[in-house]
Amino acid sequence: MDLGLNDRVYVVTGGSRGLGLAAARELAADGARVVLASRDGQSVAAAAEKLGPNAIGVAADNADPETPGRLIGTAREHFGRFDGVLVSVGGPPPGSGAENSDEQWRSAFESVFLGAVRMARVAADELDEGGVIGFVLSGSVHEPIPGLAISNGLRPGLAGFAKSLSVELGPRGIRVVGLLPARIDTDRVRELDALSGDAEAARARNAAAIPLGRYGTPEEFGRAAAFFLSPAASYLTGVMLPVDGGYRRGF
Repeated sequence: MDLGLNDRVYVVTGGSRGLGLAAARELAADGARVVLASRDGQSVAAAAEKLGPNAIGVAADNADPETPGRLIGTAREHFGRFDGVLVSVGGPPPGSGAENSDEQWRSAFESVFLGAVRMARVAADELDEGGVIGFVLSGSVHEPIPGLAISNGLRPGLAGFAKSLSVELGPRGIRVVGLLPARIDTDRVRELDALSGDAEAARARNAAAIPLGRYGTPEEFGRAAAFFLSPAASYLTGVMLPVDGGYRRGF
């Protein structure tokens, strides 16, 4: 299938590693051009270099109100257009509802929630018909994950915002979608497994709860994201797609 990604231009936040980079890699492999953003300027430059001439890295913080305009401006300046954004941010710190401090909540809200909302609002003003706004969220949108109280609090709210935005932007031909990963084999998930004190046992236990019997690979997530962002998915909006090997049991 031709996804129609050739020469389209996307901004991908959290693009130096993990799920953001996985999505950017698949977009670029199918002909798109990507602006990668990350707080770590060195790592995002290195990631963009590996993707080749159709990628550029920008040091940027999602919590900075100037970031959306800078990234979209970079897309237009370097590649001549702007077709969509995938908003991916690092996971907030682990902890229970009783453990996480006010400062941890504030910091996560600024980057994970408000930063994503702001990026989407600015993108919506800049996109034309056929544009797309994607969010990398989490399976916690549907069911809380033990030990991740901040994520459990913020991700469902972002899903609700994304759904509302899809209704508002639909008449303009702009799509809004979300991806809900579960146990994808990234550094973040390996770190969470290690919190149990026995990472290997935690991985085996979690894999056993997945109908496909294994963790997903970043490449599998990236391919799902590339399709969702592509013109081939032109009649999909307001959708939250579990990328979880069947872990979610509900319809």
